[in-house]
Amino acid sequence: MNTNTISTAALGSIRIIDLTSVVFGPYASQILADYGADVIKVEAPGGDSTRNTGPAFEAGLSAIFLGINRNKRSVVLDLKQATAREALLALVDKADVFMHSIRPQKMALLGLDTDALRARNPRLIYAGLHGFGSGGAYDGQPAYDDTIQGLSGVADSVERQTGTPRYLPTIAADKTCGLIAAHAILAALFQRERTGRGQFVEVPMFEAMTSYMLVEHFYGRHLVGANQPAGYPRTLTPWRKPYQTADGYICIMPYTDGHWKRFFMGTGNESMAQDPRFRGIAGRTSHIDQLYELLSDIMRQRSTDEWLAFCQHVEIPATRINSLDELENDPHLRSVDFFIDLRDEMQNTYRYIRSPVRMENSYIAPAMPPRLGQHTCEILLEAGLSDLQINAMLASKAAMKQPPTS
Repeated sequence: MNTNTISTAALGSIRIIDLTSVVFGPYASQILADYGADVIKVEAPGGDSTRNTGPAFEAGLSAIFLGINRNKRSVVLDLKQATAREALLALVDKADVFMHSIRPQKMALLGLDTDALRARNPRLIYAGLHGFGSGGAYDGQPAYDDTIQGLSGVADSVERQTGTPRYLPTIAADKTCGLIAAHAILAALFQRERTGRGQFVEVPMFEAMTSYMLVEHFYGRHLVGANQPAGYPRTLTPWRKPYQTADGYICIMPYTDGHWKRFFMGTGNESMAQDPRFRGIAGRTSHIDQLYELLSDIMRQRSTDEWLAFCQHVEIPATRINSLDELENDPHLRSVDFFIDLRDEMQNTYRYIRSPVRMENSYIAPAMPPRLGQHTCEILLEAGLSDLQINAMLASKAAMKQPPTS
């Protein structure tokens, strides 16, 4: 992308006070930071737990933290102390968005509930990233990625396909709900531009992940009284997987009528092209196990390279498999500069993934995630606190700043 014509960041004038931790909330706020928002990460004295999750060049900048906290600033406040809460309120007075992933009941006890903060700042977007929706049977209960994957049908869908209930081998619920939180906050900001008013936005993990799962898997339950089951057969069949070839594996996706006709005709299976079970998408869906088992048998007859050449010739989507370690060298990702290296003042080199979104008039280069308390003093000064007040907070440990780096 040519950055010479860039005018301003898309969210360049937006300030976000972020009390979230772990993955759900920090992933959402990183997306907003990638659009140029000034994200102020408010941490307790111990810091976000992900600061110590995974390998690290230095304590507090571990791998998981690096992946979800770029382009942010860090302030450390002990919200158990009144002066810290007062400092946070001063930050809120100048903020556009306040987001947290703390139980609503605890926020109310701290005097940081939506009514209290929006009374101070009527333009504030107050985003509660909760485990479960307010007023529901599970209101206030803790939620983590694994428990939400279990509740929302993820583990059941894997059991239907493999015979064993398992979680997806990625932090699927946290990241999916983080995406939903980011777009919900953007929508609220857009509405505020129209009305001038802030609002409360709730993003409950259970409801968000269940909505995600039921896009296709609600399936027959849409038809009230028809006694049709949930679960989209095409994605639940155990035959839906990378297919073994004569020398490896391949991901192939014949989908349309034309794809399947060209596949069967080009592989010497002309009779299958006329088989009524496979001639339309409704028939293929009803007989998906037989179809994918047949596909699996055929794929073993040629090498991976032969299949890739065949599929390119007959215009059927197909790719090789990338291992996680191979992604950095994928020719497409390299050609679009997807990975970016940064060197810090300690001469450590970090590799980051840029935002996948590219905008003609907005670009924010990845910047190092903040060290714990790196920006405490400058942020409190921006909030209107005096040097005397800040020093008193540091002395009482109501606030903490980054110690000097050696």
